[in-house]
Amino acid sequence: MTTKFTPDHEYIRVEGATGIVGITPYAQDALGDIVFVELPSVGKVLKKGDEAAVVESVKAASEIYAPVSGTVTEVNDALTGNPGLINSDPENEGWIYKIAIADAGEIDSLLDDAAYAELTQ
Repeated sequence: MTTKFTPDHEYIRVEGATGIVGITPYAQDALGDIVFVELPSVGKVLKKGDEAAVVESVKAASEIYAPVSGTVTEVNDALTGNPGLINSDPENEGWIYKIAIADAGEIDSLLDDAAYAELTQ
């Protein structure tokens, strides 16, 4: 299992041909208390960089962009009733959607742990 990051503070945890996408702990901390999540629809086809979802906090609304191209296969319905899962556990229970990765080569262009840590210092 590989986790990569975007400069916009999304993560993608790659499990085979599927990516699990959410926002990083750094991003949720910057946003503050998450109060609403607009999830993408299952079956939506995204290109890398497309707006996939929206997260609203008490401070601001923030677009969540697709880290890779592909098709949304599942959304985290738990966020509809409990958007604060993104605050309490952004990398596990607070994931936003899963995507069938169309081009595995796009993953290589994303940031690894060390590069993301450098970006957020």
